[in-house]
Amino acid sequence: MQELSPVLKKSIPILAVFGNHEFESGKADQVHKILTSGGITVLDGGACEIKGIGFAGIKGFSGGFGERVLEPWGETVIKRFVHEAVDEALKLESALARLRTSQRVALLHYAPIPQTIAGEPPEVFAFLGCSRLEESLDRYAVTAAIHGHAHRGSAEGRTKNGVPVFNVATGVMELASADHHRYRILELPVEPTPS
Repeated sequence: MQELSPVLKKSIPILAVFGNHEFESGKADQVHKILTSGGITVLDGGACEIKGIGFAGIKGFSGGFGERVLEPWGETVIKRFVHEAVDEALKLESALARLRTSQRVALLHYAPIPQTIAGEPPEVFAFLGCSRLEESLDRYAVTAAIHGHAHRGSAEGRTKNGVPVFNVATGVMELASADHHRYRILELPVEPTPS
């Protein structure tokens, strides 16, 4: 991993959340240490404020959407799977509750709505996200939510209450941008400063 220059570390805040690949090797703690030593803030149920905008971040988890969300019944392994999804949603809820800013951005790996995974094979929808995450976004009137993971999904969608959700997975970003940029610029309205 290339070291960030000291100028970048101080001038450009970088936030990240873990996804499924950071856990693949079983060395997530080492990955976390490398990222944070490079000046990157890794949010895992954490929250921070940058220039008056609040950020809350989690990995999220699978489980499905709406009426088809997986429920904790039957085998113990299914109950543990659902418990993980519920725990991630509670971490997001807790992080959002700590923010005192009027604008809040949620950073996720897994999708909170099915619209941004449209384009993926239907057989894997339940493994790309979970609507339990959407509930927290709507409850805290999040300004925007950003996720990855669904590389063949769709670029944008909205929660039931109208929160914009952006899928920034690499494959989606390349297709969504006319010049194939791998980034998205999100402009947020500037809050008036109190007099």
